[in-house]
Amino acid sequence: MLLGSGELGKEFVIAAKRAGLHVVACDRYNDAPAMQVADEREVFSMLDGYALAAAVEKHRPNIIVPEIEAIRTERLFDFEKQGIQVVPSARAVNFTMNRRAIRDLASRELGLRTAKYFYAKTFEEFKRAADEIGFPCVVKPLMSSSGHGQSYVHNENELQTAFHEAMEEGRGDVKEVIIEEFIDFDSEFTLLTVTQKNAPTIFCPPIGHVQKGGDYRESWQPFQLSKEALKQAEMMAEKVTKALTGQGIWGVEFFTKRGEVIFSELSPRPHDTGMVTLGHTTNLNEFELHLRAIMGWPIPAIHLEHKGCSAVVLAKENADHEPAYNLVEALKEDRTRVRIFGKPDQHTGRRMGVVLCYGDLDDDMDTLREKAKRVAATIIK
Repeated sequence: MLLGSGELGKEFVIAAKRAGLHVVACDRYNDAPAMQVADEREVFSMLDGYALAAAVEKHRPNIIVPEIEAIRTERLFDFEKQGIQVVPSARAVNFTMNRRAIRDLASRELGLRTAKYFYAKTFEEFKRAADEIGFPCVVKPLMSSSGHGQSYVHNENELQTAFHEAMEEGRGDVKEVIIEEFIDFDSEFTLLTVTQKNAPTIFCPPIGHVQKGGDYRESWQPFQLSKEALKQAEMMAEKVTKALTGQGIWGVEFFTKRGEVIFSELSPRPHDTGMVTLGHTTNLNEFELHLRAIMGWPIPAIHLEHKGCSAVVLAKENADHEPAYNLVEALKEDRTRVRIFGKPDQHTGRRMGVVLCYGDLDDDMDTLREKAKRVAATIIK
């Protein structure tokens, strides 16, 4: 049973169906992307604990795979007690759905280097924290996804708006924000980390990415890191995933600043920046790796086979229908793939698809990235 049926869930369902599994896709709205390829569907809010329990009772899944943040996570512990496997684990999902829990675990319990941060439930607390951290700073809801409610505050005049947006866009019952130091980083990257039941933790080659407003816009693999920096990132990723427990793939995000690696966030599931692996960069894409880890199937090795990059296709208007997609220009390009997510409606800036470009290992990555962005801009007129 998949909880949340967006574009990442859709690719996971495709991987599961290729292995002959039966999948029930759940989301708060009908005809979500993963529902279009699943065997069955259920439409309800994941924050409705009674509806969630009823769906589990109806379908009696062996495995529950959360794909979104807004879930009544305490129910997942109940399901585990019933003998249902929760991916990666109920503990992991409960921690990572809330920025307070995961940040405190990483910084205070595990001693990982993070940005300086404070929490605030009221504007007065928020202003005091901003005075302590200084400007610029970053403001986020404790629970959110895809950059919703995130903003950069450059001066005191922007505090009120930032606080209001973060409180309004937060998901779930948690009405609290996190305000953190702005790190003038050199770069940011994702380390896809695979934890296994009876085998060592393994890693994909690092993925560079660009975000705007906290939301992914492009990614590329491999991202160039020194051996020492990569070793630091792998050590931190293994440490935090081990503490959270469970099997599956994790998107662990980092900053780099003058050679130092700084922990940012992690997701206990396939990562949006990892969609680049759909473009033949690695021998197994992130969704196939997630499935194998969940099922306890062997993963002999992860190999880098091509350089590759991704660029998102964004909606240009608000409408209660899909846009008109034009694939003609994109299909003229060699070593290029387009994945349309199949979202039934659109709003300005919503991710509707992704363009994937790949090349030989000695190809120029900047050229590939420009190609992907150029092609992505032609998909929606």
